Amino acid sequence: MLIYLLAFVGGVLTILSPCILPVLPFVFARADQPFRRSGLPLLVGMALTFSAVAIAAAFGGHWIVRLNQGGRYVAMLVFLVLGVSLLFPSFAEALTRPLVSAGSKLQGGPSVENGTGKSFVLGISTGLLWAPCAGPILGLILTGAAIQGPGARSSFLLLSFALGAATSLGIALFTGNRVFAALKRSLSFEVWIRRGLGIAVIMGVVAIGLGWDINLLTQFSFVNTAKAEEHLIDGLRPEKPASVLAASVADTQPALDDEGPFPDLSGAVAWLNSPPLSSKSLKGKVVLIDFWTYSCINCLRALPYVEGWAAKYKDAGLVVIGVHTPEFAFEKERTNVEKAVRDLKVSYPVAIDSDYKIWKAFNNEYWPAHYFIDGKGRIRYHHFGEGEYDQSALVIRELLKQNGAQLAASEAISASGAGAEAAPDTANQRSPETYVGYHRAEHFASTEAIAHDSKRVYTPQPRLSLNQWALGGSWKVGEESALLQTAPGKIIFRFHARDLHLVLGTTKDGRPVRFTVKLDGTAPGDDHGVDTDNHGAGTVQGHRLYQLIRQKGPVEDRTFEIEFLDPGVQAFAFTFG
Repeated sequence: MLIYLLAFVGGVLTILSPCILPVLPFVFARADQPFRRSGLPLLVGMALTFSAVAIAAAFGGHWIVRLNQGGRYVAMLVFLVLGVSLLFPSFAEALTRPLVSAGSKLQGGPSVENGTGKSFVLGISTGLLWAPCAGPILGLILTGAAIQGPGARSSFLLLSFALGAATSLGIALFTGNRVFAALKRSLSFEVWIRRGLGIAVIMGVVAIGLGWDINLLTQFSFVNTAKAEEHLIDGLRPEKPASVLAASVADTQPALDDEGPFPDLSGAVAWLNSPPLSSKSLKGKVVLIDFWTYSCINCLRALPYVEGWAAKYKDAGLVVIGVHTPEFAFEKERTNVEKAVRDLKVSYPVAIDSDYKIWKAFNNEYWPAHYFIDGKGRIRYHHFGEGEYDQSALVIRELLKQNGAQLAASEAISASGAGAEAAPDTANQRSPETYVGYHRAEHFASTEAIAHDSKRVYTPQPRLSLNQWALGGSWKVGEESALLQTAPGKIIFRFHARDLHLVLGTTKDGRPVRFTVKLDGTAPGDDHGVDTDNHGAGTVQGHRLYQLIRQKGPVEDRTFEIEFLDPGVQAFAFTFG
């Protein structure tokens, strides 16, 4: 129930986001009519349409995105006509005269005031235009829905989010009704109000058509809803028992609960470093399941610890299994996973879970995620994300002791990772993970709006604010990534972090792509990453995470620029450390 409340509150916060602004004129265009017969049906239509489109987008893939874009264009035309009719009542009368008998007049007259069905239809059109920011809450819901597949839980989560947004809009509209009525009683401004609403509707259509609802308005946001949602997630996340938080390596044992049976592992499409394993064959062993994917920076930073546990406690009966569940499409290819396992020197068994079957069996939602299973085949503990490595090691030792292992005195594992596997500088990290594909893109700041699945030439804005990024050159932006069409092409990011990483790949012909990196317009020098040199030069060879910047001095706001000298590169996501 808590997750549904979280989704609802996330929807309520949407009214404070700049992405909702173009929809407001369409809602308040009905503010002079009874709320129950006009405003309420419109909001219900909005919520249901958004929920249906969001569910279809999560379950249906690229085709529904194209369908949604077509729906947006139709809705833009509908509201453009509505705006003109608000400006010119004579036009509305001439336009709707042939349709009065069928109840299709869009504006004015008793037939509209009593047209509950008509308001509901307009709400459906508004729902097609509604494009709320995909902040942490909505992003989490959509990602979970896409991974878990069709289901009542994902559908109700999306509906809860939509109802939250509709509720906040309803409160604003209800208040707007009273203000509107007071103005009509005290002043004869109805005609001017109607004309003002008509202008607002037309401006909203123009804003959406030019992409200002995604780009320009974001720059004028007065509330950072993403931050608010992140704090909300943290506040509502269940706290660990005090006994666990107080545990120390020295003398306190962790509280281990029975979290259910060890799920089946038969869903793997292949196994590396081992023949296929099963929960039945592992009975009597202590097992650590590590859900990871090789382009995930958080997974890479946890990897040295997982490898250390596997090596140290192997003879005591610990079996570590890495379950590789992909985030991006290229991570589903077995050859890519095999190369990553070799390059990262992972020696323990790895199950390739490209169909998400093991992920679903554990009902997992996170990268990385660690599940600890005792010798009786019961899950006794879990940990999501990075950190708390001493606590995890203590859990392993306790389960091994319960299983009859004789262990020497506890010693901390030396797991200092190098390159991208090094621990992050969290105190100086103010830039979030940022996706390049349009499905989850935020803070995009090229002069042109993102063109979905089609080629467009982009021009970076001359000055970027913190965490804004821009494309330069000819790119085709897809749902997951952006593909450079002709060289040269660049990506610019204004960031604040010690490390900057970028998930990159090449097209299927496998040709290397050369690039150069700059910091504040000059070569990075000593601040280069492991995948660049002092001059900022590097090469993309294969799909993986590339560390491009590691600052050696004080961390401050910097402008990062990467220019690709060959076409065919794919850019997926920025991560920081």
